[in-house]
Amino acid sequence: METLANLESFIRSAEHGSFSEAARWLSLTPAAVSRNVAMLERNLGVRLFHRSTRKLTLTEAGESFRLAISDSLSGIQAAIAGIAGDGGEPAGVLKLSLAPTFGVAHILPLLPGFLERYPRIKPEWHFENRQVDLIAEGYDVAIGGGFDLSPTVVARTLAPAHVIAVASPGYMADKTPPREPADLQAFRGIVMRSLQSGRVRHWTMRDVTGREAPVRLQESFVVNDPSAMRGAALLGMGVAMLATADVLADLENGALVRLAPRWYSDAGAISMYFPSRTLLPAKTRAFIDWVVNAFEAEKLAERFAGSLDLRSSRSG
Repeated sequence: METLANLESFIRSAEHGSFSEAARWLSLTPAAVSRNVAMLERNLGVRLFHRSTRKLTLTEAGESFRLAISDSLSGIQAAIAGIAGDGGEPAGVLKLSLAPTFGVAHILPLLPGFLERYPRIKPEWHFENRQVDLIAEGYDVAIGGGFDLSPTVVARTLAPAHVIAVASPGYMADKTPPREPADLQAFRGIVMRSLQSGRVRHWTMRDVTGREAPVRLQESFVVNDPSAMRGAALLGMGVAMLATADVLADLENGALVRLAPRWYSDAGAISMYFPSRTLLPAKTRAFIDWVVNAFEAEKLAERFAGSLDLRSSRSG
């Protein structure tokens, strides 16, 4: 796919018969215009101009190409002018990918206020437990963790992705609360089998002093979805290792309690991923700023941190 800069440099050079004149029209240097045209010729595999010290003239292939693209290029330029004339008001479909549990709990509640502020944006949100290809699948933003960053993808960190051990008060009612990771092996475990590897996920926990210890929960109940793990824990079926963000409300209202409260697993960061840092569409920039401001206002980065035991532990 050719860039607009290459095509504009070719068309203006053909119109004026000179890289220098085209450069003045485009507010570029003659060297930049010449480089853009040379790149276009290389990509197409044909020579578009006969070059001399006095003048540029189109080759037969160059004239055919100019006739083929001139109307289309004018249409693209008109569309760009129309967008610029809009004053940059955020508008259009905002296609977003986010994890179901996290998205419903923490991002969906931001939507009513966002749409009231930006009524011309139409959300298309996909709640899914997978890493999407932002470019190939046409997503404006993805929210999650552990995405592979290609050279064209940018990550904006929102909060730590810490995993902690939790259970229901009912399940723990007649049991001695575990204080160390090794103590967790004595309880029924709710664990998740990875769809990618086919293996049950086990964690290594750490504390604020830097000590580390592996966790080997009993495989009493195996599922393939974090929301099912949370549901099973709420039902009193055992101990689950879950992201603090996914169980924050349950911890704060007492539906779940944190076990081994000084220990957590570090799964990286919760981030927003988007295709580029520059020339972002107004709708994408507005959404990123809205989410960042909400996380700061609600202090979610601190509340998600398993290294900070901000919730009173009923496990002792």
